Order: sequence, then structure tokens, then C-alpha cells
Amino acid sequence: MQTINRTISPAFKTVEKIEMIHATEKRLRNNIPVYSINAGTQELIKVEFIFSAGMFQQIKPLQAATVNAMIEEGTSKMNAAQIADAVDYYGAFLEVGVSQDQASVVLYTLNKHLKSTLSVVEDVIKNAVFPEDELGTHLTNKKQKFHVNNQKVATLARKRFTELIFGEKHPYGINVQETDFEKIKRTDLVDFYQSFYRSGNCKIVLAGKIDEDVFSLLDEHFGSNDWSSENTLKPNLVEIISCKEREQLIYKEDALQSAIRIGKVLFNKTHPDFQALQILNTVFGGYFGSRLMSNIREDKGYTYGIGSGIASLQNSGYFFISTEVGVDVCKNAIHEIYFEMDRLRNELIPDDELQLVKNYLLGTFLRSVDGPFAMADRFKGILEYDLSYDYFDKYIATIKAITASQLRDLASTYFDKDSMIELIVGKK
Repeated sequence: MQTINRTISPAFKTVEKIEMIHATEKRLRNNIPVYSINAGTQELIKVEFIFSAGMFQQIKPLQAATVNAMIEEGTSKMNAAQIADAVDYYGAFLEVGVSQDQASVVLYTLNKHLKSTLSVVEDVIKNAVFPEDELGTHLTNKKQKFHVNNQKVATLARKRFTELIFGEKHPYGINVQETDFEKIKRTDLVDFYQSFYRSGNCKIVLAGKIDEDVFSLLDEHFGSNDWSSENTLKPNLVEIISCKEREQLIYKEDALQSAIRIGKVLFNKTHPDFQALQILNTVFGGYFGSRLMSNIREDKGYTYGIGSGIASLQNSGYFFISTEVGVDVCKNAIHEIYFEMDRLRNELIPDDELQLVKNYLLGTFLRSVDGPFAMADRFKGILEYDLSYDYFDKYIATIKAITASQLRDLASTYFDKDSMIELIVGKK
């Protein structure tokens, strides 16, 4: 038997090519696009209904999130308990979610129970009624959580930061206020639901073990025109107006920690620099071995965690740095953040560090397409922006080809301290 020498690291193998099963498109009778990734070996399927019904589309704060959260709380045929029991009986799972731009209703079920569970989902999507009693309970619970979370510096920083970079009247910058819980009414939910949870505003993404019967069932339950309607709610288009005062402080006398948010408006993943900037951000603060973590956590011990990211939205995007530190080291932490920015602007990233980040990104991407559900999530990331699978090929090529010089040029362009909005919640 061969003895393994555990003092020698195993040989590293470079990721040369990543194989992805591409989604195929079909249309239901009413023209709803159905994108399927048939890659499953188990008798399991995920059916996701995606609607352009996020916070960007709402007329009043809380509209989008409350509609999405309460869509399971009762229909014209079943109450909330009956819906839950009907799904549980078949060992299925129903999940809802909402973001800045989209909302979703997702069904996980065994293939043999798809027909029965789709009937429940059809009722939920087409016939939700938003009962008054359940709405009152929901808003009371949300208001209590609102009060608890608003005592946290991290929550206050997250909310105020979006206001500062997008403007307080922009859909991406508007945040919930305490008075909004009293203003939202059942009629607001019904109006939003009837405008946006409709066939003309829907896409369906399938993942798992898929056969032709799946499309027949979807067409049977969702292919008719009984849930079509015109979009009667038209959100006002508001210009992005970032705050002109670069340094912002929300002082909290009793704070033991200060929340730091630094960043600015950028662009989304359709921009030609987005992918390269993701690589630069990974070096800077995008993974556990990043420069921000190595300096501010590992070396200085100012925080348990710090990171940076590039958020892509359908109508914009932004760069952010996020951390919480002790109030006594807040100024020092900010100094080190800008120090690391300046290093990237003025110095070349060493070859070994850049290669490590490239390997990390390739490995992360490889893990992110492991299995049909993961591939579906990746596909949704390009579907949302009307991009093709070439986007992923370009991403892999960019990771492999990008140079330290190119990254330094990017840092010079985008990591300019004077272009950043700096927010501190706590003490500085």
C-alpha cells in the first residue's frame, strides 16, 4: 500500500473549461416563456414563477414585500392553513421571495406530485385575496421587528446608505418608515397584485428531471388568459441623485460599535467593466483572504469581518464596503480601508496573489453550477438582464487573461476616495 506524504500539498489543477447545461425555451399558449434545465437524476423538480414585481415597481413603501409575503395567506378557495396542509401533504415546499426588481413564487416537489401541487400554486398565484385579519397580524409583527432592527447600527447604516447613494425619492433609495405600517392598506396590495402578478409579467424557470408532461401541466394550469390584465400601476421614474456631502455621521451616544458603509453608484452587469471589476473587488474585499480582511481583521483586529461588493440591479448598480468596528478604532479602520484602496491604485498586485484570486474565482464559479438548481440560479442571473450564455464564457476568459496592470488601471478609475460616500453610524 502506498503511503501518502501529508506534508506535501496535492497538485493544483487549473479549471480549463466549465460545462453548463443551457436552458431551453418554450412558450405556453398565452406566450409565457418557460426556461428549463433538464439535468436531474432524482425525481425532483423546481418550478419558479418570476414576476417583475419588486420594490422598484411599487407605488408605496411595503407594497411589494407585503404582497409577496402574504400571497400564501389565503385565496378565494383556501385559507392559509389549508394551503400549507395541501403542500405539506405531498412533501412539497413553497417559497416566496422579493428583491429590488423581482418577486418569485417557487415550488419544490417530487415529479409524481407535480400535478397536485401545481393546482395549489395556481390557486395561490391567481386567486390570492390578502385577508384583512392576516394583514393586520403581518404588519404588527413586521413593525415589531422594525423597532428591534432599528436599534442596530448595521441596520441603520444599510438603510441610510442606499438613501445617500440613490437619493431618498428613488425606488432603490426609499426605505420603510414607521408611519408606513399604518398607511399600507389591503387595497394597495390588491392593486399591486392585480397589476404585476399576471401572465404578461411572468417568466417560469424549471430545473430538475423534466419530461414533456411537465410542459403539458404548466400549460393546463397557467397557459390560459384567465389571469391576464393590464398594468395599471406606473411608478414614477426618478433620477438617481447621490448625496453631495461625502462624509456622513449618524451619532448614537450608546453605541459600542460603529457601522461603516463606504461606496458609490456604479453600474450593473451589462457594463463592459463589470466582470473585471469583480476580480478587482475580490482582491480588495470580496473573499475571506482579501486585503481588507487580512489587514483590518487579521492584522489590526479591528473587526470580526469586513467585506466589499458590487451589487447589480436592473436599472443601476453600486459598490460598497461594509463592516462594524469598535467605536475606539473607527477612524483607524477607515484609514486602513483607504490605505488598501490606494495600494491597488498605485501598486501592481503580486503574481502569486493574483493567481490565488483567479483560482478562487474559477473554483467558486465551478461550485456555483453544480446541479440543476444551481445552474438555474446562474441562468436567472443572465435572464434578468437579457444576456446570453456568452456572458459566462467571457467571465471565465476575463479571469484567466486579466493582468495586474489592467487591475491597477481599474482601481485608478473606480477606487477614487473622493468619489466615495462615507457613512458612519455610531461614533467616529
